[in-house]
Amino acid sequence: MRQALRDFFDGAGYLARGLGWVAARPAQWLFGLIPALIVLALYGTALGVLAWHLDDVAGWLTPFADDWSDGVRKATRVVAGVAVFGASLFLAVLTFTALTLLVGDPFYESISVKVEESRGGAPPEPDVPLLTGIRRAVTDAVLLGLVALCFAVTFFVCGFIPLIGQTVVPVAAAFVSGYFLAGELTSVALERRGVLRRERFALMKRNRPLVLGMGVATVVVFLIPLGAVLAMPGAVAGGTLLVRERLGDESAQLTAVDEDTQVAR
Repeated sequence: MRQALRDFFDGAGYLARGLGWVAARPAQWLFGLIPALIVLALYGTALGVLAWHLDDVAGWLTPFADDWSDGVRKATRVVAGVAVFGASLFLAVLTFTALTLLVGDPFYESISVKVEESRGGAPPEPDVPLLTGIRRAVTDAVLLGLVALCFAVTFFVCGFIPLIGQTVVPVAAAFVSGYFLAGELTSVALERRGVLRRERFALMKRNRPLVLGMGVATVVVFLIPLGAVLAMPGAVAGGTLLVRERLGDESAQLTAVDEDTQVAR
């Protein structure tokens, strides 16, 4: 438990170090804001429309409360509205990074390489055709979106449970979204090392407290207004540092095992 807590706070420290790295290089920070601003505009518009029509959505979801007393009906629909907006916010936080990385792949690839070079040099670029790389990125984003949707529905339903829905569920959502966020933030540096989605999550499972530390810290920062945009370049830099310093050796072992398996086949 002590080691797990130490790893958790070490993981959170990588986000701070990544933010420090871009703070010392304002040009890289501004460069990395461009795709995040584009995605923020899309998500902000969608969440704004939802918030404007939240009463109607809550009423549509709770037709069974139409004949209830006024106080109970209003309370039920307030809970429904909070649950809907909370699930939507969870879905947005979880998919924001994946979509931003997809839109801004050249931007964040450049930042990640510069982070590696500042620490002694980046691994050689993998020999992967452009279309293959795009297909992988789109597939990963779609799969993550489906997983996020499943969790969002689950947390939405659990949000109706008294007390638990307002206490335990938000904490669980932060840890789940943090885990997947860390997977996305480390994907740039890991893919450069030949570690794809399946191996990436196997690596994350072996280092769960470390990964959760960075991911949960990122979720907390992303929930601050404009935090997701302003911190995105630093989060990518932190994910790269995490891979380089803590996950790099294991990623090499996974790649070697995968290559041996393919040869055996």
